[in-house]
Amino acid sequence: MKKTDYSEKGESFMLELKQFSDRIWYSMFEEERDRPCLGYIRGDRWSVAVDAGHSDAHVEEFYDALEQAGLPLPSLTVITHWHWDHSFGMHRIHGLSVANAATSQYLRDFAVRVAHEGEDVFLSLDESIRKEYAGNRPVVIVPADLVFENAMGLDPGGVQVRLLRSISPHTDDSTLVLIPEERFLFFGDAISGVFPTWERDPVKAAQLGDSIRKLEVSHCLGGHWPLMSKREILDDLYEG
Repeated sequence: MKKTDYSEKGESFMLELKQFSDRIWYSMFEEERDRPCLGYIRGDRWSVAVDAGHSDAHVEEFYDALEQAGLPLPSLTVITHWHWDHSFGMHRIHGLSVANAATSQYLRDFAVRVAHEGEDVFLSLDESIRKEYAGNRPVVIVPADLVFENAMGLDPGGVQVRLLRSISPHTDDSTLVLIPEERFLFFGDAISGVFPTWERDPVKAAQLGDSIRKLEVSHCLGGHWPLMSKREILDDLYEG
């Protein structure tokens, strides 16, 4: 499945915050600038964001929406994988970031590459990137503040958050974010094929499906799709 299959088009896009429950909110995705959904989990003591967005501007718009909804800024931001639209806003986030070790290393490596080869090596990847970074917006790439290997548990108060590194046909550094009490899963772009062809390895897709099938979830949200059921995710992953 390409990540733009359900994307909303249009230059007039305004970041919209949707509420799933009294614990979970998320912003909508936008194809024009390749902006994914950003997640938010409200704890009693502190709150967690899922992904840092495409740039500082994306982060600022997300924070404006949170403040308008009366929600505190996140103390911790989880990164689902290293790709720019999910991570290049990390330098602007409130609090700390956390990612699996591979994600953080990919960010370090790409930062070195941009420093050596120039920003064009990034801007040339896709037109949506050039739109996000129009007006000479600086490209700032930072690693995660905190890293984990295979799994990590968070307890922001009143709700548990589990970070699970998973096989994925999209990248080899995917992290799933599970909120057990809500039966909710943030999966980033894990169900997609590889950029830029979007070809998907059916073996890895089935392995991801096996992982998700074992989780007690009913609703799943990725970076570039509307809210989906677990059945819809599994049907898509097993289809080919």
